[in-house]
Amino acid sequence: MNANSIKRIACILTIFTSAITFAQQDFQGKAIYQSKTTIDMSNFGGREMSEDMKKQIAERMKSMFEKTYILTFNKSESIYKEEEKLEAPGQGGGFRMMMGSFTGGKQYKNVKEHQLLQEQEFFGKQFLIKDSLPKLEWKMESETKQIGKYLCFKATAVKKPNEMDFNSMRRRNRDNDTDKTQDSTATKDIMDEVEVPKEVMVTAWYTPQIPINQGPGEYWGLPGLILEVSSDRTTILCSKIVMNPSEKDEIKAPTKGKEVTKQEYNEIMKKKMEEMSEMYGGRGRDRHGIRIRH
Repeated sequence: MNANSIKRIACILTIFTSAITFAQQDFQGKAIYQSKTTIDMSNFGGREMSEDMKKQIAERMKSMFEKTYILTFNKSESIYKEEEKLEAPGQGGGFRMMMGSFTGGKQYKNVKEHQLLQEQEFFGKQFLIKDSLPKLEWKMESETKQIGKYLCFKATAVKKPNEMDFNSMRRRNRDNDTDKTQDSTATKDIMDEVEVPKEVMVTAWYTPQIPINQGPGEYWGLPGLILEVSSDRTTILCSKIVMNPSEKDEIKAPTKGKEVTKQEYNEIMKKKMEEMSEMYGGRGRDRHGIRIRH
C-alpha cells in the first residue's frame, strides 16, 4: 500500500468520524475569514491623474477592500457579518462613509429552507433583502490541499455577478464600443461608465471534515464547510475555526427593515446614484474622468 492510498483511507476515516460526531451533537461553530479584493487602478481617474496619485488612492482604499468576517453556523443556519472595528478619526474620509452605504450588513442563510436574508442600511434607511439562496452548479475537481489542519477538496462553478457588486465593477473600456461617434459631452447615466463581467469563475475549497452545507457570503452547496473561495478579484480565506464554543451565539433570522428582493434593492441603489450624480455633478466629465449626468 503506497502513501497516497494510506492518505485516502485516513481521510475517509476522518470524514466518517466527523459525520457521526456532527450527527450526534447539537453543535455550533464559528469561522473567521479574511476577505481581500484587488483594485485595478489602470483606468481610474483618466489621463489627468498621475501614477503617484493613483498609488496614494489605492493605499487609502486598501482598508475598504480588506475585511474580516465571522461566520457562525449550525447544521442548517448561519450568520455572516463583518467584524466590527474602531476606525481612527478621519480615516477614509467621506468616501469611506459613502462606500459603507453600499456594504452589506448581517447575512442569514438557511440551507434547509433555501432562504437568504440580509440586513442593509442604505443612506440612513434600513432594508431587509429577502431572496432564495443562489444555487451554483458546482463541478467537483480532483485537486486537494491543506488549509490549517483541514484537508480541502476543490470545486468550481460559473456564476453571474450581481450587477451592483462594487467589488466586481470596473471602468468601461470605451475602445471596444461599436459607436465611435458618441458625443463625449452627452448626458449619460453614471452607470454607463462602469461595467460588471457577465460571468466569473468561482473556485472553492471545502472540507468534508466539517460536513455542513455552508460557506462565507452567498456561497454554499458543497458537502463540507467552504474554507476558501475566489471569485473575480475577491478571495475569502478562513483563518480560524472554533467548534462548539463555550459561549454560543444566537443564530436567528433578522426581521428589521423594509423587506425587498435583491432586484428591488438594486433598483433603489441605481436611483440613488442617479440622484447623487445630478446633485453633485454637471454636464460632461468631472475632474476624475467619470462621466456624470447633467
